[in-house]
Amino acid sequence: MSNQERPVTLPIADCSLCAFRSKTLLMGRCMPGDTCITAESGRQIDRFLRVNPAYAEHFLHDAFWERRAIAVRYAPQKALAELVHDDDEVVRRAVAYRLPVSQLSQLLNDSDREVRMTVADRIAPEALEQLANDPDYIVRLTVARRLPQGRLFRLIRDYDIQVRKVVAERLPEVSLGLMVNDESPEVRRIIAERMSPDDAVLLLGDPDWVVRYTAVQRVAPENLSPLLDDPEPDVRAAVRQRLGGPAQTTILDVL
Repeated sequence: MSNQERPVTLPIADCSLCAFRSKTLLMGRCMPGDTCITAESGRQIDRFLRVNPAYAEHFLHDAFWERRAIAVRYAPQKALAELVHDDDEVVRRAVAYRLPVSQLSQLLNDSDREVRMTVADRIAPEALEQLANDPDYIVRLTVARRLPQGRLFRLIRDYDIQVRKVVAERLPEVSLGLMVNDESPEVRRIIAERMSPDDAVLLLGDPDWVVRYTAVQRVAPENLSPLLDDPEPDVRAAVRQRLGGPAQTTILDVL
């Protein structure tokens, strides 16, 4: 029989070794192979603590990491603070999901990025800026999505394009000019789409033709004459359309 054909072995713990057998087993609140705290099975442990949440705090310092992590889901919040430095990152992730928001600052510098991502997603907005220099771009991306608009300036020069794109989408319109020289055409296209007609003139000479094309749609027609000879046919066509002429390109344009 191949490995793929072998039946799954269901972990079944020895009830005689369980300290709760005289309570939960007799009361029908646990079942060997299905709802069990002593089996090394995440599903069985979770079922047990879902039915018997009062026992969760007892297992917060259990030797088995998965038992600790699952216990965190059901234990009282006040008992979780001592696990912010747990050796296992999965346990700390569970803590980050459940710890009161006021205590999340203890995990700001956690070594695990998913812990910090959870912190960035939950921490109070006034404390969020502490993660703006996080080494992981995913964490900074969460920060960029949640920071109040007026506090996005420190992320304008972020070295990751995905972060800067979010900033470009959320930055107040009056501040968009700060990103007109961004090195990424994708970022500048977002800026061109959001800029006021007066400010979008700054992008009519952009090296990326899509940025110029977008700016053409935004600015007042009297600013468009210099682009009648633009090297890009689509830009020239858009300029003629805005100026009231034919929108289609001619064969000479294409050539």
